[in-house]
Amino acid sequence: MTETSLDAVRVVMFEPQNPINIAATVRAMKNMGASRLRLVNPCEYDPYRLEGIAHDTFDIIEKIERFDTLEEALADCVRVAGFTARRRAAKRKILAPREAAAELLGYAAEGPVALLFGREDSGLPNDALDQAHLLVTIPTTEHASLNLAQAALVGLYELHLAAADATRALRPPRKDAPPSRQHEYEMFFADAERALSSIEFFKTRFPEYIIRSMRSLTYRAAPDAREILLMRAIAIEVVRFLERAGVPVPPRKPTPKPGSGAAPAAQAPAGLPDEP
Repeated sequence: MTETSLDAVRVVMFEPQNPINIAATVRAMKNMGASRLRLVNPCEYDPYRLEGIAHDTFDIIEKIERFDTLEEALADCVRVAGFTARRRAAKRKILAPREAAAELLGYAAEGPVALLFGREDSGLPNDALDQAHLLVTIPTTEHASLNLAQAALVGLYELHLAAADATRALRPPRKDAPPSRQHEYEMFFADAERALSSIEFFKTRFPEYIIRSMRSLTYRAAPDAREILLMRAIAIEVVRFLERAGVPVPPRKPTPKPGSGAAPAAQAPAGLPDEP
């Protein structure tokens, strides 16, 4: 079977609370040509019951991947679109589903891309939205509350159309270096936060706001794997310089690595540090 751009799509459901919504999302995936579903800390469900709701979809259900954390579920993704009805104060890239589909498919040749959906009752929390490179809002009336599976269907429909009915073959990578995967972004943010803390940058500033703005800026820039390692190297060298000078520095926060259900991380380009 010919590989297409939709094979790179991962539908990620963050803490789904009702098996019916999982089944309805699986049905939408089957209709629109997506086949890989990832569940983060989901409710209990019976795979055979899911197929009873979404008939003839066991090929998708049997490949469902379960993760304990969202970081693990997104670690190997090169582009993540978080669906939300809320707008936030931070400057974030907010697109309509059609625009988001075009951007995701532009990265599909270089690694997994994700549609990220939140809980039925409250959507995606801020710390989950922080891991989305772009935010997607579905245009509605003032009544903006969509069922979880309805939102998934809209996003997948636009991907299906943008992929020319799932018949467009994958193009070769556009860059010499692969795009950054989500776990590489997280390592950079952890090193950058440690470097800023070491120079007391947060002494008169609100750390959460600064790091969130840094995330927004970095996601808009979309650095490739070599570029993000260069930025990590700068942050790491700030800390090393202070350590050599005898200045106390805070410990580095642990960052997640790709989980057991995720694809292997891309190899770091030679010549740049790759600290854990």
